Amino acid sequence: MNPVKKPLTPRIPVQRRRDVVENDAFAAFARRIIRAHGRRVADGDVEALRDLVALSSVIDQAITDAVIGLRAFGYSWADIGSRLGISRQAAQQRWGDRP
Repeated sequence: MNPVKKPLTPRIPVQRRRDVVENDAFAAFARRIIRAHGRRVADGDVEALRDLVALSSVIDQAITDAVIGLRAFGYSWADIGSRLGISRQAAQQRWGDRP
């Protein structure tokens, strides 16, 4: 007989990894586009320099959105930090406590 009352025992969600679909290829595509934009600026398109610099804030926001999503999906700060080559504390300090 099992002494644990099932309704009183919280169910711990199981982390499940979503199927990754072409993320490596998509990231390579994005890198090629950004590099091409840099080459266009370097070829004399000074007006586009501001747009190229503005991409850094877009990338920072995309990283923040990704980390928030991964946390909501159940990944720990240690999981995230290890993928980025930083400690869990560093990851939590940078992206934790966001609204």
